[in-house]
Amino acid sequence: MTISRRTVLGTGLVLAAKPWRAVPNAAAAPVKAQPAVARPSSLVVPNGSVLPSTIREGVRIFHLRAEEVDHEIAPGLKIKAWGYNGSTPGPVIEAVEGERVRIYVTNALPERTSVHWHGLFVPYGMDGVAGLTQAPIEPGKTFRYEFVLDRAGTFMYHPHADEMTQIALGMIGMIVVHPRRPPPARERVRDFCLMSHEMTVHIGHMRPDPLAMNDFNVLTFNGKAFPGTAPLLAETGDRIRVRLGNLGPMDHHPIHLHGHAFEVVSTDGGPVPASARFPETTVLVPAGATRTIEFLATEGDWPLHCHMTHHAMNQMGHGAANLIGTNTKGLDERLARIAPGYMTMGQNGMSEMAHMQMEQPRNSISMVGGKGPHGIIDMGGMFTIVKVRDKLPAGGADPGWYQAPAGTTAIEATADELARDGIKT
Repeated sequence: MTISRRTVLGTGLVLAAKPWRAVPNAAAAPVKAQPAVARPSSLVVPNGSVLPSTIREGVRIFHLRAEEVDHEIAPGLKIKAWGYNGSTPGPVIEAVEGERVRIYVTNALPERTSVHWHGLFVPYGMDGVAGLTQAPIEPGKTFRYEFVLDRAGTFMYHPHADEMTQIALGMIGMIVVHPRRPPPARERVRDFCLMSHEMTVHIGHMRPDPLAMNDFNVLTFNGKAFPGTAPLLAETGDRIRVRLGNLGPMDHHPIHLHGHAFEVVSTDGGPVPASARFPETTVLVPAGATRTIEFLATEGDWPLHCHMTHHAMNQMGHGAANLIGTNTKGLDERLARIAPGYMTMGQNGMSEMAHMQMEQPRNSISMVGGKGPHGIIDMGGMFTIVKVRDKLPAGGADPGWYQAPAGTTAIEATADELARDGIKT
């Protein structure tokens, strides 16, 4: 058989008789199940939860319920989302390599659905593509999925039925499969899961718009936007592992960490060999992928956020006029005659909108920001904080804001300092 460029371009699939570097399909061969074991207790899901499970006759059993959920993204913004077991993202499915899992999925939505186990190698009929590998789960029905977890890693789950609507409305979740024999750790490991997502929620509305394809205005970690995001807590010297997942509809996210360099230790395809790792401060998490990073914790309050600038904001500037540099002298006085209390904003930048904490439209978090130790942190969206202390409070409570050692904080320069160093302002 001769395969030409015309053949490749004119068909949807080309089967090569002898692939040159074929990757073995782990799903093709049966995987022998190992006994179910106690769930490791180290996993932390900020603002989220782990899906409960039971063990019967050596099989770990879960129950997912696809349903509409009332969800608060941050104080001031509540939405009607679709999710699993009362939340978006759904609870993390946590198990151990080699276990046989049985997952019941009940459809409480008004339309058919399915669940795809993204990144896991499962038998063909369990892959969760409605119409292809299985019949769809009709409203009111419960389906059973069953397979053996063939390898450890960080994976995800989502529908493969009307996924444009269902994923956009919040039907996403993460899967963590721990190694049956974890390698010995020299440091205590703090293991976190963060799922990123993006939605368009029009000002004053409660329903995300599943038809949006760009200009998303609500960006979240684990369904929350700053200041609604819970911090990641650790002690100095801990090894922090952050499992980052992205099931947003369209965008990749360059996730940046302050104060540390980390290594990407695995993807949803498998572990990254130690010889192939290198230090990073930003990792690109593509849509439909996971990246797991590790680093040693240094004391302080360190931002962790998407570095696409609009993704660290919320409902800010969408559909508004660009007034940067506009001469608005006298405008407020004239407009106040027909709109009492009118105030022009944005001509000198957007920061003042957060600092003034003005009244917001109903059900919106436009430039809401959050209070920090030195004033307003005018960030929002996909932004959280890694809080590291020499010793955390008992019970793992939030330790409050970090107090930097005297003389180590940037402050206004004095006239004497400017003169000393020849700085003219």
